[in-house]
Amino acid sequence: MTQLTYREPPAKRIAGAVGEWEMVIGMEVHAQVSSKSKLFSGASTAFGAEPNTNVSLVDAAMPGMLPVINEFCIEQAVRAGLGLKAKINLFSVFDRKNYFYPDLPQGYQISQYKHPIVGEGEVLVDLEPGVARRVRIERIHLEQDAGKSIHDLDPELTYVDLNRTGVALMEIVSRPDIRSPEEAAEYVRKLRQILRYLGACDGNMQEGSLRADVNVSVCRPGDYERFRETGDPSVLGTRCEIKNMNSMRFIQQAIDYEARRQIAILEDGGTVEQETRLYDPNKGRTRSMRSKEEAHDYRYFPDPDLLPLTLEQAWVDAIAASLPELPDEKKARFVAQYGVTEYDASVLTAERESADFFEAVARGRDGKAAANWVINELFGRLNKEGRAISDSPVSAEQLGGVIDLIASGDISGKIAKDLFEILWTEGGDPARIVEERGMKQVTDEGAIEKAVDEVLAANPDKVEQAKAKPSLAGWFVGQVMKATQGKANPQAVNALVRRKLGVE
Repeated sequence: MTQLTYREPPAKRIAGAVGEWEMVIGMEVHAQVSSKSKLFSGASTAFGAEPNTNVSLVDAAMPGMLPVINEFCIEQAVRAGLGLKAKINLFSVFDRKNYFYPDLPQGYQISQYKHPIVGEGEVLVDLEPGVARRVRIERIHLEQDAGKSIHDLDPELTYVDLNRTGVALMEIVSRPDIRSPEEAAEYVRKLRQILRYLGACDGNMQEGSLRADVNVSVCRPGDYERFRETGDPSVLGTRCEIKNMNSMRFIQQAIDYEARRQIAILEDGGTVEQETRLYDPNKGRTRSMRSKEEAHDYRYFPDPDLLPLTLEQAWVDAIAASLPELPDEKKARFVAQYGVTEYDASVLTAERESADFFEAVARGRDGKAAANWVINELFGRLNKEGRAISDSPVSAEQLGGVIDLIASGDISGKIAKDLFEILWTEGGDPARIVEERGMKQVTDEGAIEKAVDEVLAANPDKVEQAKAKPSLAGWFVGQVMKATQGKANPQAVNALVRRKLGVE
């Protein structure tokens, strides 16, 4: 498989009142596992159900109810780990994480701590063609989601909806390798893309299927390199965590504000306190939520109701064999196989459905022409009308038919755009439409020459000007195309006009 070559960008620097600073960012992304039932119960995970209707006796922590592992959720976590080129741990343990959860009836969360299901991996974050940041994944562990506390339905009471309680989450923890707000947003975008390709998470941030906790600290230039050499985190400065971010734009805004807040404190001689903060998008600032807990604050211990999870290597290998081609590999193949640019390949592979559509169009045709029509005409129109690729009125077969008609010389590029509009609004077979509506390109040289002669005869003054200034020949080409309603072969028209004007 052809691999694209990347270089890592330098860290973004912020000018403070005294010297320059750099950001150091790590992320904990919570991705809801694509499963119809919860991690330890058979209750539905359907979004938008009436409050407290997707709640089993296990979720409600009724006496005597015991958790039972959902094997499909385990499989999805393994798929995610394999997709991130991570180590799959054949032995893992579920722990109880003790904390005050007003919307988890059992009073603790079943999570993983010392023995997660997935170990170290990586994500290649594309920043621009040929430039990418390699972000190391520290671990992925499985855990239950909590329910939802609702504070705005009553001035004095808090309502609790337990529908999300027990939904399976993958917590994907990165190393502090991200160096700017833009990289952080691109990291989440790339992670979301990979998970969607795998089918392990739908990535719907509006519904809470993917959300991020962002850890931000600042340091002086050179300190991060020392950290990578020594492994000493103290040189990176004190980090603050910004919780529950579900928007790429807000992630960038929150990081930028938080970094500048910390720089101002440090340059004023103060100390950054390690804490958990929330981002207020209306005010464009972060605010303190609580002091930051450490692992010992949660009093982790193995859940006595669940045996350690032991996987068979053959089972993991079978999952690996079933993985689809992932974005980085697909992008490299599109560049090599279809001759498209790296940028166009990135656009075409942004979603698995888009990549499949392009391949259906490009199969047996000119790859660059197919990419041009898919990106500029199809994607442009879909974006304008707010449609998904699955809702496209023009199929891959129809678009391929348009490209075939251009390649055969039956229609020009201009006629092709008119044909695309007909297909979009009315549908039909491209070749039949061209034939029945008389849209076929005029290639008969005699007919084209007649049209050229008529335009030249009608504009003698411009003929003299064009002979003196050959660039004006294009005006005559436009007039001939207009006279033939765009049906004349543009190359033939151009050649005839220039020959008759004597400006070849």
